[in-house]
Amino acid sequence: MLNPKDTEIMSEETKDVAEQRIDIEKPYWDQSTYGGRALHFLRVTNPLNVFATKQQLDHAQDVITKYRKGDSLEQLGITEKELWRCKYLYDSAYHPDTGEKMLLIGRMSAQVPMNMTITGCMMTFYQSTSHVVFWQWVNQSFNAIVNYTNRSGSNPIPLGTLLASYVGATGGAVATALTLNRVFRKAPRLVGRLVPFAAVAAANCVNIPLMRSSELRNGIELQSEDGRKMGHSKVAAKEAITAVTISRILMASPSMILSPIIMNYIDRKRWLCNARWAVVPVQVLICGVCLTFATPLCCALFVQRVPILVERLEREAKFQIHSKDPSLETVYYNKGL
Repeated sequence: MLNPKDTEIMSEETKDVAEQRIDIEKPYWDQSTYGGRALHFLRVTNPLNVFATKQQLDHAQDVITKYRKGDSLEQLGITEKELWRCKYLYDSAYHPDTGEKMLLIGRMSAQVPMNMTITGCMMTFYQSTSHVVFWQWVNQSFNAIVNYTNRSGSNPIPLGTLLASYVGATGGAVATALTLNRVFRKAPRLVGRLVPFAAVAAANCVNIPLMRSSELRNGIELQSEDGRKMGHSKVAAKEAITAVTISRILMASPSMILSPIIMNYIDRKRWLCNARWAVVPVQVLICGVCLTFATPLCCALFVQRVPILVERLEREAKFQIHSKDPSLETVYYNKGL
């Protein structure tokens, strides 16, 4: 029979074991610092995850599912490092809400290889009207697939909203590109090569607000620090959409600004005059190098879970919050990606 002292020791041991559980629902790195967010998104957008085999993905899913159900690292036969590797691999392929395997080209890990190819071609074929229309359409079609693949499982984007954003973004991008091409028809070649960037920026300014129009109408969800739902705010929604739009435009900037400058220099030096076939591969490679770093670094510019003072919110949001907790001064919202 155990004496009270033994019972107390066992309770402490049980408590220590419980405290050793790793919270895999939060990122591995500290998200309050830019460095932590950058390291997190470097793992999330790692293009090597695209090449993960079915067996590797199934293993990652099995490990994460069992760990969430209570299995220990010892029972799973893995280390903490292996657990986090499985977690990031799992997150790269499975939807966070539904748990379903996502379409390959719609995953965050496919952003760099897909965007480098599309962007490289947009930057190469920028003069012909038919080429401009085709590649802007391809780019916005890819964006629509990404938006659909990463839609919220609990609050899915209506099909009508997806179609409206797709048509609006495609139309805006094509109209901007064709208009600027006509305006700068006689301008230096470098100016013409920057036109696709202006078109992509214009498309983002149309696409993102349209995609999240329900948040602008009804407000974005507000939570307390411990995750309790406190209400909705249109003010917070505007801030979130603005931040995402800025980060998306900046994400495209290095590849769509540096690439034309480099290619213009190569043209002046006539390095590829006898190897015109190499223009597209070189352009795609430059875009790939830029996007590999620009994608995670720009995703990390803004905190994902944003604090906002209650006094800055609109009257309806303040009323919702104070009716639940009159003393609450700060709430949080998920910015989105």
